[in-house]
Amino acid sequence: MSKAFLRRSALSASALALALSLAASSAQAQAKHYKLAYDQPVSTGYGVAGTIFADKLKELSKGAMLIDQYPGAQLGQEPQVLQLVKTGDIDFCFSASANAATLSPQAGVMSLHFLFRNEDHLTKSVADPAVVKAVRDMIDETVQGSHVLALLTLGFRNIYSKKEVKKIEDIKGMKVRVQATPTEDTMFPAYGAQIVHMPFGNVYTSLQTGVVDAAENGVNVFLVNKHYEVAPVMSMTEHEANNNLLWISDKLWSSLTAEQKGWVQAAADEVGRLEPGKALELERSSATKLKSMGVKIVTDVDKSGFVKIATPYLEKEAKALGPHAYKIQQLIGAVK
Repeated sequence: MSKAFLRRSALSASALALALSLAASSAQAQAKHYKLAYDQPVSTGYGVAGTIFADKLKELSKGAMLIDQYPGAQLGQEPQVLQLVKTGDIDFCFSASANAATLSPQAGVMSLHFLFRNEDHLTKSVADPAVVKAVRDMIDETVQGSHVLALLTLGFRNIYSKKEVKKIEDIKGMKVRVQATPTEDTMFPAYGAQIVHMPFGNVYTSLQTGVVDAAENGVNVFLVNKHYEVAPVMSMTEHEANNNLLWISDKLWSSLTAEQKGWVQAAADEVGRLEPGKALELERSSATKLKSMGVKIVTDVDKSGFVKIATPYLEKEAKALGPHAYKIQQLIGAVK
């Protein structure tokens, strides 16, 4: 083999390596990063959903669209983040449906008490195509600057305090921190409780100082935010679901090609398909961990008193919220 041939071969190999390196650098340069914000730690269902979304979008876009997650309210609490998504300063976010009601009051329908019969009904409902479409249509017709891509859930909400809530009489007169929605403002007083509104970040201190007697949220949220330190009893009232929305800024959505929109929506659909089951499993494992730490989990709650009061409000409250809310309530009720 001649030296000239070897030199040509070496040069060819070098040229190929350089071309591949340049191609990789070009692809890396073309990759775009997008902000996804949420106010809970990454160890919650939000983190589960964020990872599913990021991984699937990276896979579908072949690395061209990359999600940077900002958990733990790094970019603000949910109401503030929702406004930043509307203005296009944040690309994606997760929010509770209750906080979505600050933009579209009809979103409060997802917080109706005892709307969901059990975990199976909840899982099926948030993934039901008709329900998802109805929620997306509601947001598109009532909110400017942002859209909803998918629904998810963090499981059911329960009451936690320094004492047990085993029946409806136990909640009478209690000052309970609730989400600021017309639904909560109606239902908790109907049970005989006093309502208090405050940002989620203030709940720990308010429980500690006695500004509120109780709060309500999911088991995992209760665990990772260490609220058990100041409210060591969680009563499994399961009065409503911790439902959530995946939002996208209209500024970003309008800038995407049809192909990119397809990738984003498919990644969001993956969240809707996989996250609920994983989140509910996280709730169960969190309850087990809390018990091992000495936190009291009250499972034998008599919900009948709550249900008796709440049931007549289902259709009444949904209709009062508006036509979209009523349609969503009816669709959820029809899910088998």
